[in-house]
Amino acid sequence: MTRIIKLHQGLDIRLAGKAEKVKRPAPSGTAFALMPDSFVGVKPKVVVKEGDRVKAGDALFVNKDCPEVRFASPVSGTVSMVERGERRKVLSIRVEADEKQEATDFGKKDVAQLDAAGVKGALLEAGLFGYINQLPYAISTVPTTEPKAIFVSALRDMPLAGDFEFELQGQEKDFQTGLTALSKIARTYLGIGSEQTSQALRQAKDVETVEFRGKCPAGNVGVQVNHIDPVNKGEVVWTVEPTAVIFFGRLFNTGRVNLTRTVAIGGSEVAKPAYCDMMVGQSLATVLNGNVKEEAKTRVIDGNPLTGRVTTADGFLGAHTSEVTVIPEGDTADEMLGWIMPRFKQFSVSRSYFSWLFGKKEYRLDARVKGGERHIIMSGEYDSVLPMDIYGEYLIKAIIAGDIDKMEQLGIYEVSPEDFALAEFVDSSKLELQHIVRQGLDMLRKENE
Repeated sequence: MTRIIKLHQGLDIRLAGKAEKVKRPAPSGTAFALMPDSFVGVKPKVVVKEGDRVKAGDALFVNKDCPEVRFASPVSGTVSMVERGERRKVLSIRVEADEKQEATDFGKKDVAQLDAAGVKGALLEAGLFGYINQLPYAISTVPTTEPKAIFVSALRDMPLAGDFEFELQGQEKDFQTGLTALSKIARTYLGIGSEQTSQALRQAKDVETVEFRGKCPAGNVGVQVNHIDPVNKGEVVWTVEPTAVIFFGRLFNTGRVNLTRTVAIGGSEVAKPAYCDMMVGQSLATVLNGNVKEEAKTRVIDGNPLTGRVTTADGFLGAHTSEVTVIPEGDTADEMLGWIMPRFKQFSVSRSYFSWLFGKKEYRLDARVKGGERHIIMSGEYDSVLPMDIYGEYLIKAIIAGDIDKMEQLGIYEVSPEDFALAEFVDSSKLELQHIVRQGLDMLRKENE
């Protein structure tokens, strides 16, 4: 029987340009790049050099702190560039893809016959283990951690987020295989939404299915962990993005690495919002060229508008990205009388604009912050959109003050930056809350090493 958890805090932001549930073909192109920054907490050590030949599944870099954690090339081809930034930081490893693709054969495996060590070993060998994250710290995990539980959230409810049920169609077998493999390591929970009806989700085997009812961010895996099995000091849980579960299942069922995912291409500035099958690291130009309106300056986001990474049409798809969104930049906006206007087309949480009279309409919001950073206003704004048993405002203040003892007492072990995305959106103080939480987690991690 499916367990049901009802959440009362949250906020649904309806943005124009949601991807239509159809797949549009897109050229894959030849330029691919795997970006170490997609794997938070990993110190990359490049194990290839320019001119090397690689197959799909061969390692491009490893985690310097844990060399057995490798990161697989999404395609076969020639390493064309190891891109570095300031202080020789590795920004990306680029591969020029072959016309005919080859993949390293790791051999099919029956997950029912494997134990935890066998599952970990297979994922490590194929360069997929790094797609598993952990709490605390919200970083890519290492095989030496012993999770008390594993959490998979199949519910995506951020603005313009891709519909995982649509992505899952035709891949149900691989998804179940991936879930079974994870269940060999620790007790596994699958979080779903009340409107999701797929049998592959509702009747998933070897996992405990939990239905979440409520507004965004009910789909955040951190929120789900908080309500199912909170993380205390000294404990670890693993979190896995649902598409990565499909990656794992493909590996066991075919013996090969296949990093193809169904990505929602949306946003108010996209001419034809729809879904496209893309490879991790694929050039965004293959799906955006000719598909972006040219009426105004735009912002391209690798991810959804609240938690995604700002990039360009010449950028590459991140390892954990299930949507690419394009919204107006807003830096050329010129509003007569500014805030005093009734603003029928602008969104307001506090009903400061008359637009709330129009009900559930979609908004064409731009990237402006609309205000400058100021002192924290203790108004309870965070609590209204943060359905977690923590004091969000006090936690942020503790992080800014660098008070580690207070951070621990206020629940930093069970949060990730994305949990504060909505709080950042409604914050009257205009603070970069996700960045602040990331700094706090890094501080805590360094202190506990």
